[in-house]
Amino acid sequence: MRWLTGWSGLTRAADPALAAVRPLAATTLWAGPNPLWAVGDWRPDEIRLATLRPGAPATVTGGLTPLDPTELTAAADSPATVRLAVLGRCGASDRELAAGLAAARGGAVRHLTHWPGSYTVVLSTGARSTVLLTDLAGALPVFHTPFAGGTAYATAALPLADLTGAPVDPEYLAAHLAVPDSPEATGTRTPYAGVHRVPPGHTLGIRSGRPYLSPYEPEPGPEPREEPPAVRELTRALLEAVRCRVRTAPEPTSDRPRLGVDLSYGTASATVALLAAAVPLPAGPAPTARRTTDPPVRTGAVKGSWARPTAHREDDEDRDDAGPALAAVTLAAHDGPDAADRPGTLALAVDAPRLRHILLPAALPYTDLSADPLAGPLTDAPGTALLAADRFAAAHRAGGADHLTGYGARQVLDGHPARLADLIRTGRARELLAPVAALAGADRATAGALTGTVRTPVTVLRAARRLARTRYAEALDDLAVRLTVRPAVPDPVTAGTGAAADLAWTVPAPAARLLSDEALAVLAQRLRTAARGPAPAEHPGARRARLALHRHAADFRTLVHATEQHGQRLHAPFLDNQVVRAARLLPDETRLQPGARHALLRAVLAGTGRADLPADWGRGPRPDRLTPARTGLRLAADTLADLFHRPLLGDAGLIDVPAVRRTLALATDPEHPLPPATVGALADLIATELWLRRTAARRHGSSWTNLPGPRRPALDPRP
Repeated sequence: MRWLTGWSGLTRAADPALAAVRPLAATTLWAGPNPLWAVGDWRPDEIRLATLRPGAPATVTGGLTPLDPTELTAAADSPATVRLAVLGRCGASDRELAAGLAAARGGAVRHLTHWPGSYTVVLSTGARSTVLLTDLAGALPVFHTPFAGGTAYATAALPLADLTGAPVDPEYLAAHLAVPDSPEATGTRTPYAGVHRVPPGHTLGIRSGRPYLSPYEPEPGPEPREEPPAVRELTRALLEAVRCRVRTAPEPTSDRPRLGVDLSYGTASATVALLAAAVPLPAGPAPTARRTTDPPVRTGAVKGSWARPTAHREDDEDRDDAGPALAAVTLAAHDGPDAADRPGTLALAVDAPRLRHILLPAALPYTDLSADPLAGPLTDAPGTALLAADRFAAAHRAGGADHLTGYGARQVLDGHPARLADLIRTGRARELLAPVAALAGADRATAGALTGTVRTPVTVLRAARRLARTRYAEALDDLAVRLTVRPAVPDPVTAGTGAAADLAWTVPAPAARLLSDEALAVLAQRLRTAARGPAPAEHPGARRARLALHRHAADFRTLVHATEQHGQRLHAPFLDNQVVRAARLLPDETRLQPGARHALLRAVLAGTGRADLPADWGRGPRPDRLTPARTGLRLAADTLADLFHRPLLGDAGLIDVPAVRRTLALATDPEHPLPPATVGALADLIATELWLRRTAARRHGSSWTNLPGPRRPALDPRP
């Protein structure tokens, strides 16, 4: 795990011993009363610093070079000195960084999030003010906690909990399991008591040691949006997102190629692979940390604008020492080596000679827990990526030093079913005809003519109208009642019933019915209290879509922590700020059309000159993910029974242990049917129990040096 950390406004007199506390094995990016450190596996080209002092032009440096003695003294800076740190994959030039720092001196910060790539921004003004910016999706979060009279911050919550000795917060875990898409139940809390998260799309300002949160992204306005310019902007943003990764990829090593792409899932990963294959690699060594020249002037997202200069492409293809340009990794199906026929490998049917296909057998989830449940990775937060870490790690190990994925495309591009209610609320009920007709057609093919022709349209339209009339406070009160009564969550039988179930302000997760009565009662009370507060300005569909994106980005971050190899980077270009902004320009009626995501990705590739896509692009069957999960559960039955013999979740009073054991016994019985909701509920519980045990086994203070204080328990004993 790599992370940034620092603090502001500390009162040294509070505890003189804290003056010597430092992150372990950290690189000091700037010192003084508001220091900033980079910890972990950072590449030199991922760290860039801009400094603006009075009477001098802005200077831009980069890399992990140690600071000179003058930089390490607080006297080196006056109160008017402004510093900017950009860490991660950022496509801005040195000139753009300097200009951005000069503009930020006046208080504007939103422009700092408009560069291509995925990165964290830290802005320091003098000795009293620090500002950190989160991304819009939530893949690069920021956390903060009170410390020594001031505020400590980091891009990971676990080191802050380690710094302050904070125990795990059981109430947060209960909300994470029962209502993960309802921030009303958690607010800005994290798995660690006293450590708070900055919401996506917000800034954390620390002035005189006190934290302040404020949004930097305005809500989309009601003005009408047109599809052609939105698609052009999406094409440009996605091209730049892929290009800034490919052009700055490091030189290949003996054990790993330079670039890799993931072709295991759908047309999104295939789109990223084709875009990456079209971008020429640099003919010389990889770019250094500090770029002395600006990139070529971009001509826009038009055909051929990314393929320049041509000589670079020819040089790169002729180099014998470069190895394969892109390692295209596909996880094989569990029921046979037919991965070449799956939708994710459609990119191989197109003329893309720089893609070298690597077919890997996919390990079953849960099976890597049989040796030692404590031997796996410890992530910053619980997540189901812990259950299949070996599977994904094998794919990433075969991929490149920069491994590009299509993760997040569904949440960024697709229209959430709850957006159907938004059409009614805005007086555009006619636009429901196409998506409802598509659901009816799908159900006619799978459930019969009566269901598809009559029941599906009636069910979906009734649910959409009910959501359009439901007030936010009523929805939270209803959710509180559902948690208290704890009804069984039926599995959607058809596409229409699944869409109707999603037509709500918020819904409980499948794991909610396995929690204890006490935990559910506390959550219900928090929801009732939140219902008395102000209602959000968003429509319910837009809110559900935004929260689903945040949750998915958090899952990607857990996946990165669990499976990323040393020296490797996993990339999700669809989660970049500029791509998310471009997708928000798409009209709702476009996103709600049947097959909208595949059509949008086809249009993106057509805008870059790829008009040779197969006719069945996006129409193939989706890979079955439930069968491997069921098989893995049954193979790991003994291990899972031991895991829940005396679970820490039970000791904390969070779960109904007998109910969990009964559900687990039924799930591992080959003769008993296992519905998808039960698979999801068990996955969340098992992942949280694993994470909790690994957190409890961790040594206190292992992220810091010279840290005083006793070891704390992993669970907060308070009720």
